Amino acid sequence: MNFDYQPKTYFNGTGANALLVKLAYPESQWGEEICIFANSLDGFIYYEIVDFYGNEYSIKPSESSQPLKLQELILLIESMEVDKKGEMGAINQTLLGIPVAESTLYPQLKDYFDQKRSHFGFA
Repeated sequence: MNFDYQPKTYFNGTGANALLVKLAYPESQWGEEICIFANSLDGFIYYEIVDFYGNEYSIKPSESSQPLKLQELILLIESMEVDKKGEMGAINQTLLGIPVAESTLYPQLKDYFDQKRSHFGFA
């Protein structure tokens, strides 16, 4: 697995935002899905996490000047947190699980999480 893989761009000329990753948590009783988007503004890329409930996420990094390397995206996914005071839908409990990941920009991301799920007996 090439953890240094980095797409040349997230944006294909059709707009200033792009879907980076779709995460599904099959073991959750609520069947949560979380999407990670990249938004371009003033030469920077800002990252945003969206779920069904409208939770506010703390992510690192929250911005960058170029697309993330695969290892940086994995760290972002594995370290994202929701403010417990405003948590909706028990999402922090869901985040303790291992997601199923889909990404056209990071094809190896699915393999990474599939291997991790298999190692922990989820697959």
